[in-house]
Amino acid sequence: MTEENIHTDTQQQTKTDWKKFFTYKWVVKNIPFFLFLSALAVLYIYNGHHADKLIRKIATSEKNIKELEYEYKSIKSEVIFRSKASELVKAVEPLGLKQPKVPPIILVDSIVKK
Repeated sequence: MTEENIHTDTQQQTKTDWKKFFTYKWVVKNIPFFLFLSALAVLYIYNGHHADKLIRKIATSEKNIKELEYEYKSIKSEVIFRSKASELVKAVEPLGLKQPKVPPIILVDSIVKK
């Protein structure tokens, strides 16, 4: 036998070895395993889609939080500005209210309890 014949002989033998494994009986016997692998593949794909959806939702929420934080800071600064004494005087002036020139009078109860 020549070296070429030995090489082709071993190739044919390996081809037939694989054919022995993939018989009808072997395929039928392993159907539950194939179904299990299919279920795992479906779960893997679902998990990827779910993760992408969750990431988009988190990004949207972060954007909304930043907008609300900016709005909170601007309203807070406006409230602080309007609560200054000079701004309060300007705000109540159209109502006819003025800042008193004399200090308030303290009333004391004439009947002192002992």
